[in-house]
Amino acid sequence: MDITFKKEKKDLQGEVKVKSMEIEHIDEDFQPEIEKCSLRQKFITISPECIRCNLCAEECPVNAVTDAKPDRQARIMDNCVKCEICAQTCPVNAVKILESTSDVDEDVKFRIKDIKVPHRKLKLIDINVDQDKCIDQSCDKCVKFCPTGAITIEQEGVQIDRDLCVGCGACVNICPEKAITLERELGPVIKTKKLLIDQDACVQCQVCEENCPLEAIKLEDDKIVLFEDNCVSCEVCSTKCPVSALKLERM
Repeated sequence: MDITFKKEKKDLQGEVKVKSMEIEHIDEDFQPEIEKCSLRQKFITISPECIRCNLCAEECPVNAVTDAKPDRQARIMDNCVKCEICAQTCPVNAVKILESTSDVDEDVKFRIKDIKVPHRKLKLIDINVDQDKCIDQSCDKCVKFCPTGAITIEQEGVQIDRDLCVGCGACVNICPEKAITLERELGPVIKTKKLLIDQDACVQCQVCEENCPLEAIKLEDDKIVLFEDNCVSCEVCSTKCPVSALKLERM
């Protein structure tokens, strides 16, 4: 997805004026001035295609994803650090990463772009159903949320086609009787970004160290030290650095 649309600058000025009048007592003759600028933001959201597998919530390093329930899909919370691990992990590409750019010049141009990320390896090893626990086969939840149609309900009980099963775990998560057990292989997170460090620009303010959610960056002997095994390539340190000594670059 790559969508671009424009708005006349005077329309934006009108919106700013209306908003300003709602917040403060401003004279109706007030005309806001909007200078040339550019703003870029990244959003991570989960689409209705969510299959309730909870892999995104389980793999989030900062607990920023709510658990999915049969009647409620997973949701990204405000403490998300935009590391993109959830998008790499989702087996059905339901986690979307969107980048929005707003440029103000003679007119206002908005662009929304879908950022593609690689997917981690997900492989079924073994899956089993305890037919004695599956006391209400009419609940049908496992069938409803299976993304590959691997689950059917036969006369002898719930049957799983191992050739179709991808090991996502949606059935395990939503089964009210916990009748399904799963063993799977989940590959490592794929590095798609690199943190560039400008030691000369660093002013030793320690903002990066104080704000890193995983203690992956520290200041030692007036130098920035990155512990790559802890780093998840989130955007916290690079966005909070006051002198742009840290820059996260997509590889």
